[in-house]
Amino acid sequence: MAKLTLTTFVSLDGVMQAPGGPEEDTSGGFGYGGWVVPFADDGMVAFAHEVFDRAGAFLLGRRTYDIFSAYWPQVTDPEDPIASRLNTLTKHVVSTTLNDPAWENTTVVPGDVPAEVARLKERTAEGELQIHGSGTLARSLLAHDLIDEINLLLHPVYLGSGRRLFPDGGRPTAFELTDHRTTGSGIAIHTYRLDGRARFGTFEDGV
Repeated sequence: MAKLTLTTFVSLDGVMQAPGGPEEDTSGGFGYGGWVVPFADDGMVAFAHEVFDRAGAFLLGRRTYDIFSAYWPQVTDPEDPIASRLNTLTKHVVSTTLNDPAWENTTVVPGDVPAEVARLKERTAEGELQIHGSGTLARSLLAHDLIDEINLLLHPVYLGSGRRLFPDGGRPTAFELTDHRTTGSGIAIHTYRLDGRARFGTFEDGV
Protein backbone atom coordinates (compact mmCIF):
# COMPACT_ATOMS: atom_id res chain seq x y z
CA MET A 1 0.00 0.00 0.00
CA ALA A 2 1.32 3.43 -0.93
CA LYS A 3 2.00 6.15 1.60
CA LEU A 4 -0.23 9.19 1.05
CA THR A 5 1.82 12.37 1.52
CA LEU A 6 0.95 16.06 1.47
CA THR A 7 3.47 18.72 0.49
CA THR A 8 2.40 22.32 0.93
CA PHE A 9 3.63 25.86 1.50
CA VAL A 10 2.34 27.64 4.60
CA SER A 11 2.87 31.07 6.14
CA LEU A 12 3.71 31.57 9.82
CA ASP A 13 -0.01 31.86 10.54
CA GLY A 14 -0.83 28.72 8.61
CA VAL A 15 -2.16 30.25 5.38
CA MET A 16 -1.68 28.10 2.28
CA GLN A 17 -3.85 30.05 -0.20
CA ALA A 18 -2.37 31.27 -3.51
CA PRO A 19 1.34 30.85 -2.76
CA GLY A 20 2.54 31.14 -6.36
CA GLY A 21 0.98 34.25 -7.91
CA PRO A 22 -1.37 37.22 -7.43
CA GLU A 23 -4.17 35.77 -9.58
CA GLU A 24 -3.85 32.15 -8.47
CA ASP A 25 -6.75 32.29 -6.01
CA THR A 26 -8.41 35.54 -4.97
CA SER A 27 -11.49 33.90 -3.44
CA GLY A 28 -12.70 35.46 -0.23
CA GLY A 29 -11.01 38.71 -1.25
CA PHE A 30 -7.51 37.28 -0.70
CA GLY A 31 -5.05 39.89 -1.92
CA TYR A 32 -1.64 38.44 -1.02
CA GLY A 33 -1.13 35.85 -3.75
CA GLY A 34 2.48 35.09 -4.60
CA TRP A 35 3.81 35.27 -1.03
CA VAL A 36 6.18 32.32 -1.57
CA VAL A 37 8.05 33.94 -4.46
CA PRO A 38 10.38 36.24 -2.46
CA PHE A 39 11.67 33.23 -0.50
CA ALA A 40 12.12 30.74 -3.35
CA ASP A 41 15.72 29.53 -3.31
CA ASP A 42 17.94 26.61 -4.23
CA GLY A 43 17.12 24.80 -0.98
CA MET A 44 13.40 24.89 -1.70
CA VAL A 45 13.94 23.67 -5.26
CA ALA A 46 16.23 20.86 -4.11
CA PHE A 47 13.63 19.67 -1.62
CA ALA A 48 10.91 19.75 -4.27
CA HIS A 49 13.06 17.59 -6.52
CA GLU A 50 13.54 15.08 -3.71
CA VAL A 51 9.79 14.89 -3.11
CA PHE A 52 8.84 14.45 -6.76
CA ASP A 53 11.53 11.79 -7.15
CA ARG A 54 9.54 9.64 -4.67
CA ALA A 55 6.22 10.00 -6.50
CA GLY A 56 4.31 6.99 -7.77
CA ALA A 57 1.08 8.87 -8.57
CA PHE A 58 -0.58 12.19 -7.75
CA LEU A 59 -3.85 13.10 -6.06
CA LEU A 60 -4.97 16.68 -6.67
CA GLY A 61 -7.88 18.97 -5.96
CA ARG A 62 -9.54 20.60 -8.96
CA ARG A 63 -8.03 24.07 -8.49
CA THR A 64 -4.49 22.76 -8.11
CA TYR A 65 -5.01 20.42 -11.06
CA ASP A 66 -6.11 23.32 -13.26
CA ILE A 67 -3.05 25.37 -12.25
CA PHE A 68 -0.68 22.45 -12.89
CA SER A 69 -2.30 21.42 -16.18
CA ALA A 70 -2.03 24.95 -17.56
CA TYR A 71 1.74 24.95 -17.08
CA TRP A 72 3.50 21.59 -16.74
CA PRO A 73 2.46 19.96 -20.06
CA GLN A 74 4.36 22.78 -21.77
CA VAL A 75 7.59 21.76 -20.00
CA THR A 76 8.79 18.99 -22.30
CA ASP A 77 12.36 18.48 -21.10
CA PRO A 78 12.52 14.79 -20.10
CA GLU A 79 15.29 15.64 -17.62
CA ASP A 80 13.13 18.09 -15.67
CA PRO A 81 12.59 16.25 -12.37
CA ILE A 82 9.14 17.73 -11.76
CA ALA A 83 7.66 17.90 -15.26
CA SER A 84 8.86 14.42 -16.18
CA ARG A 85 6.84 12.93 -13.34
CA LEU A 86 3.76 15.13 -13.54
CA ASN A 87 3.47 14.54 -17.28
CA THR A 88 3.95 10.77 -17.21
CA LEU A 89 2.62 9.45 -13.90
CA THR A 90 -1.08 8.99 -13.17
CA LYS A 91 -2.89 12.04 -11.83
CA HIS A 92 -6.09 11.45 -9.87
CA VAL A 93 -8.15 14.64 -9.66
CA VAL A 94 -11.08 15.06 -7.28
CA SER A 95 -13.87 16.86 -9.11
CA THR A 96 -17.61 16.66 -9.68
CA THR A 97 -17.49 18.73 -12.88
CA LEU A 98 -14.39 17.56 -14.79
CA ASN A 99 -15.56 15.02 -17.37
CA ASP A 100 -12.93 14.86 -20.11
CA PRO A 101 -9.48 15.91 -18.80
CA ALA A 102 -7.05 16.79 -21.56
CA TRP A 103 -3.86 16.22 -19.55
CA GLU A 104 -2.54 12.76 -20.33
CA ASN A 105 -2.80 10.06 -17.65
CA THR A 106 -5.53 11.85 -15.70
CA THR A 107 -8.37 10.03 -13.98
CA VAL A 108 -11.29 11.64 -12.13
CA VAL A 109 -12.06 10.48 -8.57
CA PRO A 110 -15.83 10.06 -8.26
CA GLY A 111 -18.31 9.49 -5.46
CA ASP A 112 -17.20 8.88 -1.88
CA VAL A 113 -13.80 10.57 -1.92
CA PRO A 114 -12.37 9.13 1.35
CA ALA A 115 -13.34 5.61 0.30
CA GLU A 116 -11.93 6.10 -3.19
CA VAL A 117 -8.69 7.51 -1.81
CA ALA A 118 -8.31 4.53 0.52
CA ARG A 119 -8.62 2.30 -2.54
CA LEU A 120 -6.09 4.41 -4.47
CA LYS A 121 -3.57 3.91 -1.65
CA GLU A 122 -4.09 0.16 -1.98
CA ARG A 123 -3.71 0.22 -5.77
CA THR A 124 -0.61 2.45 -6.01
CA ALA A 125 2.10 -0.17 -6.24
CA GLU A 126 5.27 1.92 -6.24
CA GLY A 127 6.29 5.24 -4.76
CA GLU A 128 4.18 7.72 -2.84
CA LEU A 129 0.68 8.85 -3.66
CA GLN A 130 1.30 12.59 -3.42
CA ILE A 131 -0.94 15.58 -2.76
CA HIS A 132 0.49 19.01 -3.56
CA GLY A 133 -1.39 22.04 -2.28
CA SER A 134 -5.07 21.16 -2.77
CA GLY A 135 -6.20 22.64 0.53
CA THR A 136 -9.86 21.58 0.53
CA LEU A 137 -8.94 18.01 -0.38
CA ALA A 138 -6.12 17.92 2.18
CA ARG A 139 -8.35 19.12 5.01
CA SER A 140 -10.97 16.51 4.16
CA LEU A 141 -8.46 13.64 4.09
CA LEU A 142 -6.76 14.78 7.29
CA ALA A 143 -10.15 14.58 8.98
CA HIS A 144 -10.35 10.92 7.91
CA ASP A 145 -6.76 10.07 8.99
CA LEU A 146 -5.88 9.18 5.40
CA ILE A 147 -2.76 11.34 5.05
CA ASP A 148 0.27 9.49 6.39
CA GLU A 149 2.92 12.21 6.15
CA ILE A 150 3.03 15.99 5.73
CA ASN A 151 5.86 18.11 4.34
CA LEU A 152 5.30 21.66 5.59
CA LEU A 153 7.39 24.39 3.99
CA LEU A 154 6.95 27.12 6.60
CA HIS A 155 7.76 30.56 5.16
CA PRO A 156 8.87 33.49 7.34
CA VAL A 157 5.91 35.71 6.57
CA TYR A 158 2.68 36.54 8.43
CA LEU A 159 -0.34 37.19 6.18
CA GLY A 160 -3.24 37.75 8.59
CA SER A 161 -5.91 36.30 6.31
CA GLY A 162 -6.48 33.49 3.85
CA ARG A 163 -7.41 29.83 3.90
CA ARG A 164 -5.43 27.74 6.36
CA LEU A 165 -4.36 24.14 6.28
CA PHE A 166 -5.60 23.51 9.84
CA PRO A 167 -8.89 25.38 10.35
CA ASP A 168 -10.72 25.85 13.64
CA GLY A 169 -12.83 22.88 14.62
CA GLY A 170 -10.55 20.12 13.34
CA ARG A 171 -9.98 16.91 15.26
CA PRO A 172 -6.95 17.13 17.62
CA THR A 173 -4.24 14.98 16.03
CA ALA A 174 -0.67 14.16 17.00
CA PHE A 175 2.26 14.08 14.58
CA GLU A 176 5.84 12.86 14.90
CA LEU A 177 8.60 15.06 13.47
CA THR A 178 10.74 12.83 11.25
CA ASP A 179 12.92 15.33 9.36
CA HIS A 180 13.69 19.04 9.28
CA ARG A 181 15.93 21.51 7.52
CA THR A 182 16.14 25.24 6.85
CA THR A 183 16.88 26.87 3.51
CA GLY A 184 19.04 29.94 2.96
CA SER A 185 16.04 32.26 2.69
CA GLY A 186 14.62 31.04 6.00
CA ILE A 187 12.07 28.44 4.86
CA ALA A 188 11.73 25.85 7.64
CA ILE A 189 10.92 22.47 6.08
CA HIS A 190 9.35 20.03 8.53
CA THR A 191 8.25 16.48 7.77
CA TYR A 192 5.63 15.01 10.09
CA ARG A 193 4.20 11.49 10.32
CA LEU A 194 0.66 10.94 11.58
CA ASP A 195 0.82 9.69 15.18
CA GLY A 196 -2.77 9.13 16.29
CA ARG A 197 -4.90 11.37 18.46
CA ALA A 198 -3.43 14.33 20.34
CA ARG A 199 -2.43 13.56 23.92
CA PHE A 200 -2.81 15.89 26.92
CA GLY A 201 -1.43 16.18 30.43
CA THR A 202 -0.64 18.44 33.36
CA PHE A 203 2.72 19.82 34.52
CA GLU A 204 3.35 18.78 38.10
CA ASP A 205 4.38 21.41 40.69
CA GLY A 206 8.07 22.11 40.43
CA VAL A 207 8.49 21.00 36.83
